[in-house]
Amino acid sequence: MQKKDIISHIKTNTSSGLVVYLVALPLCLGIAVASGAPPLSGIISGIIGGIIVGWLSNSHISVSGPAAGLTAILIAGIIDLGSFELILLAGMIAGIIQIILGFLKAGAISKFFPSNVIEGMLGGIGIIIILKQLAPAVGWTDSGETASFFENVHWGAIIITAISIAILLAWNSVGFLKKLNVIPAALVAVIVGIIANIIFKNSGSALTQSDAMLVQIPVAESISDFGKMFTFPDFSGFTDPRVWTIGITIAIVASIETLLCIDAADKMDNKGRMTDTNRELKAQGIGNLISSLIGGLPMTSVVVRSSANAKAGATSKLSSVIHGIFLILSIILIPVLINMIPMATLAAVLILVGYKLARPALFIHFWKKGIASFIPFIVTLGGVVLLDLLSGVALGLLAFVIIHAISNREDTLDKIRLIVLKVKGI
Repeated sequence: MQKKDIISHIKTNTSSGLVVYLVALPLCLGIAVASGAPPLSGIISGIIGGIIVGWLSNSHISVSGPAAGLTAILIAGIIDLGSFELILLAGMIAGIIQIILGFLKAGAISKFFPSNVIEGMLGGIGIIIILKQLAPAVGWTDSGETASFFENVHWGAIIITAISIAILLAWNSVGFLKKLNVIPAALVAVIVGIIANIIFKNSGSALTQSDAMLVQIPVAESISDFGKMFTFPDFSGFTDPRVWTIGITIAIVASIETLLCIDAADKMDNKGRMTDTNRELKAQGIGNLISSLIGGLPMTSVVVRSSANAKAGATSKLSSVIHGIFLILSIILIPVLINMIPMATLAAVLILVGYKLARPALFIHFWKKGIASFIPFIVTLGGVVLLDLLSGVALGLLAFVIIHAISNREDTLDKIRLIVLKVKGI
């Protein structure tokens, strides 16, 4: 590659890396909050996903980081174990399992799961995300006292949520705003949310968001403070079967979601390059191992970030690495600014993420495909929402097997009837 080409390559991928960073920052924070984890854990995951996984993977378009598809597992896991540190241990276990799956050449694992079960799982996760974000979206405070809805909500949060949702919906659909779509809608919503709260605060309004209603990541005053920002796994839980169950669940779901995203990312690559899926599993496993070791959320390859990367003109995995570097600079240079982001804005971003996962068109799509497609989809979705993710997927697979067994039985009986009729006609 000539010097001119190298400079052009770096310039192009720095530009796309910046775009991905602007998309990733609010999502890293939001997904961490939605998972019941510290906001910083989402940024750590994005950093490792960008730099480590981005470097090890041979996918030129996909970008990894904390994923909405894992929030249901993490919420339930933190409640069940009562400790984020034990979830980090489960994340390390998941990473080791993914590395083993890579060496076992299990890169085609996603093809064994029916699409209606996978979509049902994602739809259920979408509904859980929406339900979990309703409280921060309205500034709900659980005071432990019996009070009416209007006494418990915070109208400043409702206003910020409404403005944020309006921006997110209008940004890529309203004519004159489409010209500005190079700037991520989520970033615009975050900036407007910060400005709105500054206006509330400077005017002495009761609409001002309290510190508890804003993002809170540690601010390092020195190098020693920076070291204290990280959380480490609780290795005492290594013999706890619940930790292993969560680790295995994370490994399976993260691997499936990654492989589905990799397939989509390869289709976005205008150079027609294909990703080695077994190498991708190893890269994701190493990423999850390192992320969990220093307090980061588990990760997957993520469609939203990968799509933004492709649209921004990325030509290599350098773009993913650069987005990770920008995330590092964020927590070093602008943590005070990040801590000005209203939780209501992140709730708005996540509600729309959840809506996209559980959009009504998905229900209509599987209904039109017939009852044999719709039942496994709705059983999986209902199981994920009402029970837990692993139970929901298991029930969906069971429904899929039963329905197809019945369907094949009918086909067999029809063939027998046809043979009998032909014999009678002889």
